[in-house]
Amino acid sequence: MLPLDHLGIIAGNGIYPQVLAKAARSAGVTRISAVAFNGETDPKIGELVDQIDWLRVGELNRLLSVFRKSGVCQAIMAGQIAPRNLFHLHPDWRALLLLAKLKRRNAASIFSAIAVELEKIGVTLLPATTFLQDLLAPKDLFAGPKLSLREKSDVEFGWNIAKEIASFDIGQTIVVKNGTVLAVEGFDGTNETIRRGGALGRDKSVVIKVSKPNQDMRFDVPVIGVETIRVAAEAKVRVIAVEADRTLLLERDRVIEAASDASISMVGR
Repeated sequence: MLPLDHLGIIAGNGIYPQVLAKAARSAGVTRISAVAFNGETDPKIGELVDQIDWLRVGELNRLLSVFRKSGVCQAIMAGQIAPRNLFHLHPDWRALLLLAKLKRRNAASIFSAIAVELEKIGVTLLPATTFLQDLLAPKDLFAGPKLSLREKSDVEFGWNIAKEIASFDIGQTIVVKNGTVLAVEGFDGTNETIRRGGALGRDKSVVIKVSKPNQDMRFDVPVIGVETIRVAAEAKVRVIAVEADRTLLLERDRVIEAASDASISMVGR
């Protein structure tokens, strides 16, 4: 059983940090300290926590100092940092030392190294799904109409391809149609991948989003939110297949409702 007296949240962009803060309160956490990032974090998180400190992306020493002084022993990374900001860092001296040791500088390697630095000051980084187990995608169809044989075939066709691509840390989302890969996620992220694939497929494309084969559940966990559904609807996507029990549906009820309203089928496997 986790101690529930004090939680640290490293708050990235989107609604994820707010959803986490509310869930943590419901689970009995009495004090929440958040580290937020200028130009990334939604300021609304400040209304849901007891303490918030604003940093620039790259101020690692200050992040560690904030948690050390506030007495945080457990923390969760919630929400992404825009990829462009990971390549336009203004690192402090501690971040420079960390980056110098990395052979690869991508989100996974940077966040993993940050987790090590947190451990050094006595802060355990918890799985990103902590307090949010009820928001994990279920198995089988959970929104929209049944899949056609062609759509089922596209999910089967694309699944292993998506897993292979994810294993190389290229991206975790692909778009397919009629046995053809239309788009592969890269630096541009999930939503832009859906837009690219939708433009090429014109309509009735299938989106597949998976976790990495050795996914570190402390960060970079696959997430589907209302915005993703909106983008998929605009791209005339027919199916979104996700990995059951390893994909977070932020604002789950709204995601399912939005998908159903747009006749987008969502399936977990």
